[in-house]
Amino acid sequence: MSGRCAEHVAPAAPDFEALLGYVPRAGLLAERVIAITGAASGIGRALALAASALGATVIALDRDDDALESLRTTLLERRAPPPDIVVIDLAFATLTDYRSLAERLGRQYGRLDGLVNNAGLIGALSPFEHIDPAVWRQVMAVNLIAPFFLTQWCMPVLRRSPDPVLLFSLDRTERAFWGSYGVAKAGQEALMHIVADEYHALGSSPVRVLGIDPGAVETPGRHLHYPAEPTNVLPSPEAVIGPYLYALGADARGLSNVVLRRAG
Repeated sequence: MSGRCAEHVAPAAPDFEALLGYVPRAGLLAERVIAITGAASGIGRALALAASALGATVIALDRDDDALESLRTTLLERRAPPPDIVVIDLAFATLTDYRSLAERLGRQYGRLDGLVNNAGLIGALSPFEHIDPAVWRQVMAVNLIAPFFLTQWCMPVLRRSPDPVLLFSLDRTERAFWGSYGVAKAGQEALMHIVADEYHALGSSPVRVLGIDPGAVETPGRHLHYPAEPTNVLPSPEAVIGPYLYALGADARGLSNVVLRRAG
């Protein structure tokens, strides 16, 4: 017998390609408090800039404090609300770190309207027999342990919101040489479905839980592992944030337990 909740049937996912052209209305995220991990570069940075421009209060989490300060400077130059900067290395963060962060957000903001588990660490592309245990641990910490416990500790703060959203940046890489990262990301997708089954139900303040898999994107992490790949071939981070903005806003109300995924 399946462990799925029979009471809730998730709506069909909108077409991913259509969402790439999603044009949010002005102020779509006004008065919403949104935390984004991996916010210093790539998709996280692009999303932080766009969400702030749409009125959100952005909590930007990353291990790169210089890049976070650069994000703050860019937002100030654009006359957008400056982000709340949180320097945290998810590869080495402890349960106490996650608990303290969630408690601080609850005290400071009263609620959390969105949590985007976006940070990722590939580690090393390696044959299975050559995977370094130390690298394996860091990859699991960033891609699976951090989303699990950060979500767990932030859930009570999310549930204070009238429309809470939990997003996961997913990546289907169950193929040769992607051992650590592929396993961690598969686990993260399973976590997304499990949490969606538990929290998106009838009642007070149901949590919408969605995964977004934009496929290969031109990011610093991509260049690190594919240094010979030509630039300007893959989509930029800015080109793939339409589905994220859609999911975080009111246009996606009622949608949960689905993955918005690029075909192919």
